[in-house]
Amino acid sequence: MVAILTRIFGFEHLRLAEDVVQEALGRALQTWPFYGVPQNPSAWLMRAARNLALDVVRREKVFRDKQADIIHVMERPSLAPDAAVFDETEIADDRLRMMFVCCHPVITPEAQIALALNTLCGFSIPEISRAFLASEAAIAKRLTRARQKIRDAGIAFEIPAGQELTQRLGVVLEALYLLFNEGYKASSGDKLVREDICCEAIRLAGLLAEHSMGDCPKTHALLALMLLNSGRIPSRVDGHGNLVRLEEQDRNLWDQSLIARGMFHLAQSAEGDQISRYHLEAGISACHCAAPEFHSTNWCQILALYDQLLAFDPSPIVALNRAVAVANVHGAAAGVRAIGSIHNRAQLDSYYLLYAVLGDLEARQSNFSAAAGYFRQALELTHVKSEQIFLSRRVQACEAQHKLPVSVPA
Repeated sequence: MVAILTRIFGFEHLRLAEDVVQEALGRALQTWPFYGVPQNPSAWLMRAARNLALDVVRREKVFRDKQADIIHVMERPSLAPDAAVFDETEIADDRLRMMFVCCHPVITPEAQIALALNTLCGFSIPEISRAFLASEAAIAKRLTRARQKIRDAGIAFEIPAGQELTQRLGVVLEALYLLFNEGYKASSGDKLVREDICCEAIRLAGLLAEHSMGDCPKTHALLALMLLNSGRIPSRVDGHGNLVRLEEQDRNLWDQSLIARGMFHLAQSAEGDQISRYHLEAGISACHCAAPEFHSTNWCQILALYDQLLAFDPSPIVALNRAVAVANVHGAAAGVRAIGSIHNRAQLDSYYLLYAVLGDLEARQSNFSAAAGYFRQALELTHVKSEQIFLSRRVQACEAQHKLPVSVPA
């Protein structure tokens, strides 16, 4: 809805489009519980947003010169109250166009991704801050500055061409990557996995791969990564939504059709001489998909891919993931040493997975007291209910092994 209205109003009126959509959703929350969900909810929402937008257009002087054109577009048959207004092709194009607009070079790369995630993907400031390992205040400042740049530069709502398109494509792919990651491992809420977000990221990446402007090895590599990881989603939680560790997952539940599609796009990504972080991460996921059981996983190959990935992206999160591979190749103690040598490790101080991994590695070495301490730290930092339950059980198991009194927060 934001993408459609922004196309009509102009990108300089992005905030207005967001406000109109928010007001329409608010009215739905107020009226639907009493009158029931309408037969066509999307049409109801679009009609409410359209009427609110028309009120603004007729009231605000800023739209006076183009009021007739805007009203004509807003009242066209495709936006009629009873129409199926959310046509998949149209909205996909608008969303894709919106991503390229958000990734305009006048905005800093970090702000481009934050703006795309906030505006188009609906990420909250806390969710974006966790994705960037940055403070909420810093993310809020980035978004404010980005919107100011949009107003000052008069950015058009269009997909660029030529070299400018190539420059923006990388940031658009990064936004889609982060969108998928939030669905694959939610940063907050009751569910560990949000398959709706994963499916949307795959849909947009697929649309980009089919388009002549995005049909390149890097796009296919990202799509391969998404599909391969999505194929393993059914085994990541049990019937109650609780986290299941990789070594305990039932691989018979994996979606082989998604994995096959992922392998196809991974082969497509091998054309040409380009290689990206998406190639390497897709290769790592392919190693997991190819293993019929956990103990047959080719951890040496995974470690080699992580070594290359660290050269592309020397972030502490990549280094932490590499440490897990080190532990599976050289033992838990080697994994702990790898974590100890992470560059800029201080950035992980509030990252729960650092302590979850350390707890697991200490438990493997039968250092149950230390493991319980790390699991408690991880428990304090995670915002996902299923992970909290999982970590609580790990604390209890470690304390039982060490014969300590159980002291897990309620």
